[in-house]
Amino acid sequence: MKYRITHKTVYNYSQAVGLCQNEARLQPRDFWRQHCETSYFEITPTPMDYRELVDFFGNRLAYFAIQQPHKQLVVTAISEVSLYPEPPNSGHLMGLSWQAVRDLFQNIYSQDLTRQQMQTLLDAKQYVLDSPMVVTTAELAEYAAPSFQPERPLVDVVTDLMQRIYHDFIYDPTFTTIATPLSEVLTHRRGVCQDFAHLAIGCLRSFGIPARYISGYMETVPAPGKPRLVGADASHAWFAVYVPDVGWLDFDPTNNKIPHDQHITLAWGRDYADVTPLKGIAFGGGQHTLSVSVDVMRI
Repeated sequence: MKYRITHKTVYNYSQAVGLCQNEARLQPRDFWRQHCETSYFEITPTPMDYRELVDFFGNRLAYFAIQQPHKQLVVTAISEVSLYPEPPNSGHLMGLSWQAVRDLFQNIYSQDLTRQQMQTLLDAKQYVLDSPMVVTTAELAEYAAPSFQPERPLVDVVTDLMQRIYHDFIYDPTFTTIATPLSEVLTHRRGVCQDFAHLAIGCLRSFGIPARYISGYMETVPAPGKPRLVGADASHAWFAVYVPDVGWLDFDPTNNKIPHDQHITLAWGRDYADVTPLKGIAFGGGQHTLSVSVDVMRI
């Protein structure tokens, strides 16, 4: 499956900005089920400094600075991506309990492992720890507990947790902001995809299971007989859990589905703070407005 993604961000300022410096994580990753064919930016005004880097988590990062006065900034990322979904190793998925995975990460150095296996597990272990936007609490563990039945296969646990979040929580884009703590999301049972991904990650980490945050896009399909609305798609977020001998498996609690051939991955990290699509600092500008449009087109 191949897609073209156009992600356009527009900042309008009430006063001129004299200088701005920005970081963008808007270019899709390459990994086992996804290959980014092409990806480039169209930025207005033209940056005086532009560099493409790779961050700590292996995400593609573009840095750019604009050093001329401007009252509008337009950043458009255009990418073409091919997806190659493959079924996971079902034998491992059915038998590995969540307790076995928890114990493995608690006792990595006592295992008889090759150097490569050790490195893989140590890399995954960082996703057991608290992060800036996901801090484990007794309340998260209490909500997650019904899914963590003794000796239950880990994938069954995560699937059940995903389904519970989907049924227990209301998608409400007016309730939360980027800064809304998980405690409020849990109390009021409302939020958006970012909140539901953080919630699932917090629940899994509460039981010692590695879980990471994924930012990206999902193709939306119009109702039968309705035209496809260009620019009506949006950024999306979901999470992944690490299964030893299998790898990272993705889960989408907002839609209660396993990401397959409609989810395009931009970046992953411990939480949203690690993968913010576009952030920066601006000197001047006064008040500003922001608009974002995303178009995910199957080609």
